[in-house]
Amino acid sequence: MLKHAILLVTALLCAGGAAKADAVPQPGDFYLISRDRSGLFVGSHKLFQGFSEGLKQVAYCRRDYYVRSHTVAWTQLETELGHTVRVEYNFGRGWRPICDHPERQVTLEDIGINESPRDVLAGEADGEQGKSRLSAIGAVFQTRASGEANATFHTR
Repeated sequence: MLKHAILLVTALLCAGGAAKADAVPQPGDFYLISRDRSGLFVGSHKLFQGFSEGLKQVAYCRRDYYVRSHTVAWTQLETELGHTVRVEYNFGRGWRPICDHPERQVTLEDIGINESPRDVLAGEADGEQGKSRLSAIGAVFQTRASGEANATFHTR
């Protein structure tokens, strides 16, 4: 039984990683890329081209994207740290700059947030309800009441 539980947890963790596969930049993706004074990569945030829960619609250089509020806050902090942030496009063999100074084009106030960038980044991410990956996995192993219609043989 323990062997089956371990296999199930492993499968869930692998599936969770597969669900995050879109986190790997793909050709055709747009990102906010932060670079240091030497032009070396510091960090990035993805710009989404379609709406999803927790995203805000913004425009960089007259093109619409969807972002998390954390992304806008991060952009502002990166520039405060002296890094250069640009919208860049992954064309499959590297990155092409698309738009300069996104921090001047979209601010937290523009998306209805009156907190400092540091406070936004210290808070809960958009769409999170305080549920960690481990608690989600643990919920799979919680037993149901024996009279429940969806109960399995093992939980009756």
